[in-house]
Amino acid sequence: MSEPKPIETWLADMDGVLVHEGHPVPGAPEFLSRLRESGKGFLVLTNNSIYTPRDLHARLFSAGLDVGEGSIWTSALATAQFLSDQAPGGSAFVIGESGLTTALHNIGYVLTDKNPDYVVLGETRTYSFSAITTAIRLVDRGARFIATNPDTVGPSPEGPLPACGAVAALITKATGVEPYFVGKPNPLMMRSALNQLEAHSETTAMIGDRMDTDVISGIEAGLRTVLVLSGVTRRVDIERFPYRPSWVVDSVADLVDQI
Repeated sequence: MSEPKPIETWLADMDGVLVHEGHPVPGAPEFLSRLRESGKGFLVLTNNSIYTPRDLHARLFSAGLDVGEGSIWTSALATAQFLSDQAPGGSAFVIGESGLTTALHNIGYVLTDKNPDYVVLGETRTYSFSAITTAIRLVDRGARFIATNPDTVGPSPEGPLPACGAVAALITKATGVEPYFVGKPNPLMMRSALNQLEAHSETTAMIGDRMDTDVISGIEAGLRTVLVLSGVTRRVDIERFPYRPSWVVDSVADLVDQI
């Protein structure tokens, strides 16, 4: 059996890996500094489609982490790339915020509620019953149904909020049509990130804090995977899954010397 090739590209989830509740994870600044010094390819990934890369750059910077806009890859950007490949110059009815609408505008899509090619569902802080009703009617009339990610709940200071996956289930229940989810755990998210970096799966590692999204999508995309215990998944939880990450570490601080 041949030796694995050295890792030349790193993909990392954002929440639970680099930041936790608005604060940097211990070791995250040093990890990012070492990546910049090494010159290796790197992207921060997030299923959150609310924000543009510029927004996320500012949010990370306020937490003491310097990640350039070009090093941030969101489910909104992956969705836009997917739609551009599938139906260039198409149209969509969008439920979402600036992260998603900006990404679709940038690929030349027309955003409309008049016979769109797609209904595209993303995250928003305030889901509108009227917009959901419009989406149901459009899907029922034949618009193809795309959603940015399957997460059913999202965090807030007051507690869990319904997220994209929960609203998608509502639309599916009303129409009988299942969406195509682009974000993690779909390995398409990883492959689109690799395309951005012109990187190869054999020399790329995915760092995440969730077995059910980050690790499985990395495995299915042919990447080596690193589970950090600074977020959602605990060490005891690993045994519940029929697959394993390549490595398990406490946090990205343990990876600094590996870069």
